[in-house]
Amino acid sequence: MKVTNYLLGYKDLYIIQDSEMFNFSLDSVLLPNFITIPKNTKNILDIGSGNAPIPLILSTKTKAKITGVEIQKDVYALACESIKINNKEGQIKIINGDIKEVEKKWNNCSYQIITCNPPFFKYTESSNINKNDYKTIARHEVCLNLDELIKISSRLLDNNGVFGMVHRPERMLEILETMKKYNIEPKRIQFVYPRTNEEANILLIEGRKNGKPGLKVCNPLYSHNENGEYTDQIKVFFEEN
Repeated sequence: MKVTNYLLGYKDLYIIQDSEMFNFSLDSVLLPNFITIPKNTKNILDIGSGNAPIPLILSTKTKAKITGVEIQKDVYALACESIKINNKEGQIKIINGDIKEVEKKWNNCSYQIITCNPPFFKYTESSNINKNDYKTIARHEVCLNLDELIKISSRLLDNNGVFGMVHRPERMLEILETMKKYNIEPKRIQFVYPRTNEEANILLIEGRKNGKPGLKVCNPLYSHNENGEYTDQIKVFFEEN
């Protein structure tokens, strides 16, 4: 069922969602608040935009043009509706297509920032996948794997451009190795924990194309208090800037 919601505390932003599809989560709020946005940024690309939470939040932080790519046609349609009801058509454009095909039409170094909340899980024949195709594509690397994502991002990023991604901590070493393989130097990481005394379940990571070596580990974030409410660390991201 399709519904219209506030975008997690952003009082002037709405998002169209469908309960049968993979709805956005805290990951998509954390990433656009984590990423560095240089003042000279003109063009931003968001890969795998879903119903456009990341482009919408980014639009509150920059005047840059934002392009999103979403492979699933029905999810793309939700994104377009979300852009329209927020009157963001002049800043945000969503493309329906496979980034592996779409990127062939673009020149090298087209973007100063690339963001992505990709599928977190590797796909094999034995993978325990959801029968709902929407959720399978969102969660498992059936259409785009980590190596492909970072290779494409490296080609499309401007020199010293920013690459930002949210992922899972258990794949951190693979992510770092793949970024360096394609000349994206890891610069900042931040671990997000569901509660104190629990293991991290979210990894935020940022790199620079052809950047100088030097990795900063940011202070940890804790998403929930013991009573299940969001912590003050998280609530600050929901306040209007």
